[in-house]
Amino acid sequence: MQLPSEVQDVITKLNAAGFEAYTVGGCVRDLLLGKEPKDWDVTTSANPEEIQIVFPNSFYTNTFGTVTVRTGSEKIQEIEVTTYRIDADYNDQRHPDSVTFTKSIREDLARRDFTINAMALAPITDASPHNDTVSMDGMTIIDPFGGLKDLHTQVIRAVGNPSERFAEDALRLMRAIRFSAQLGFEIEEYTLRAITEYAPAIEAVSHERIRDEFIKIIMSPSPEPAMNLLQKTGLLAMILPELEEGVGITQNKHHVYTVFEHSIKSLQFAVEFNYSMHVRIAALFHDIGKPRTRRFANGDYTFYGHDIVGARMTELLMDRLKFPKDLTKTVTHLIRHHMFFYDVGKVTPAGARRLLRRVGKDNFDDLIKLRIAERKGSGVPKAEPYRLRHLQFMVEQASKEPISVGQLAVTGNDLIHELGLRPGPMIGGILHALLAEVLEDPKKNDKQYLLEQAKLLQEKTPEELKKLGESAIEDAEKKQEEEIKRKYHV
Repeated sequence: MQLPSEVQDVITKLNAAGFEAYTVGGCVRDLLLGKEPKDWDVTTSANPEEIQIVFPNSFYTNTFGTVTVRTGSEKIQEIEVTTYRIDADYNDQRHPDSVTFTKSIREDLARRDFTINAMALAPITDASPHNDTVSMDGMTIIDPFGGLKDLHTQVIRAVGNPSERFAEDALRLMRAIRFSAQLGFEIEEYTLRAITEYAPAIEAVSHERIRDEFIKIIMSPSPEPAMNLLQKTGLLAMILPELEEGVGITQNKHHVYTVFEHSIKSLQFAVEFNYSMHVRIAALFHDIGKPRTRRFANGDYTFYGHDIVGARMTELLMDRLKFPKDLTKTVTHLIRHHMFFYDVGKVTPAGARRLLRRVGKDNFDDLIKLRIAERKGSGVPKAEPYRLRHLQFMVEQASKEPISVGQLAVTGNDLIHELGLRPGPMIGGILHALLAEVLEDPKKNDKQYLLEQAKLLQEKTPEELKKLGESAIEDAEKKQEEEIKRKYHV
């Protein structure tokens, strides 16, 4: 183990001024696990004013005893240095009402959440003698609550009384499960029991903080067991009630898992395939609309429209959790279109063009990834990779051909100048009717041919043009959706 020079410098200067100083919390945990810490925190017996005397290039803008020291280094530019403290009551279940500074490192560590985060570390030559110390690799570790043992046995355990820790800060309920997912650790029995007992307190936590913990869970190596823990403890019903609706909801012959089981297994496969965050979220929520659309017909369950209902439900829940609008839009778009049809021999080139038009070229690769994750998560073996490759080939070909009005060989200006049409809805109707033809046969995307067709179309009423254009395209897409419904009972 080796501390960065910037951290070592802060500790050394505080020691030279007559104060104790240690790195503390998550950075100690990560260092002991052989991981590179993302942030470095230092705790000290010096009060904030004394810290600022030692480090004039610092600032102090809070009431919790944390001074931010500017190091002057490019690698670690700032280090937070906090005075040993004791927290008063947490009446809002998130923040202490007040803090009291102390000279005891053990009292400071006692206020922390989990034993693996309640250790302090410093170079052995600079450390003052304390009980509960361990010497290791040239370092002194202050470990009054058995964090080293819990790291070794891979256990998440609350410091002291679990009920007291969760009553102080309700966000710790999710943090315990998040650490379990990130580290692959088990949650100790009494700590898990207290999480279940205090689960309703999560309502005191802001949506933004819940969102941040949720993201860390789905970006962890093991979100499936974590989602099961959220459900088992009652937290899921509080933070994602829409997902909770899928618990115990059986499906049709194309699935061996319940809706909830399938959803979290799809997420886990998205993680194992190293898919991006928006694909992981879409994998978790893609079937969230199934419980509300579930019907029994002809001896099996159907879920007609679950993609539409699920996209809307996902939009509302992501808005509630304050996700960025662009991320919400991307996720809901994938969910809305995840039930695309792709049987080899049945998807025509025109069908591939319509799919690409509906989904968008930029989203298509992610849509394929979502389909792979959700098929793997169904529990029913399917030899589908070659079918997806075939569809990808067809869509790649389709991407070279016109799929939108803007890619037609004629424009609205051409219709105005060549045919003498006036600007207005008539032009849009004609262009969409021409696009319907070109989607079926790209060879027809010839300016002269389209102008000739436009001459004939200008005699049509707006209603007739709609039937030939937008409605014709929609009808073709609905025909493909019916194929899905018949085959997969969706």
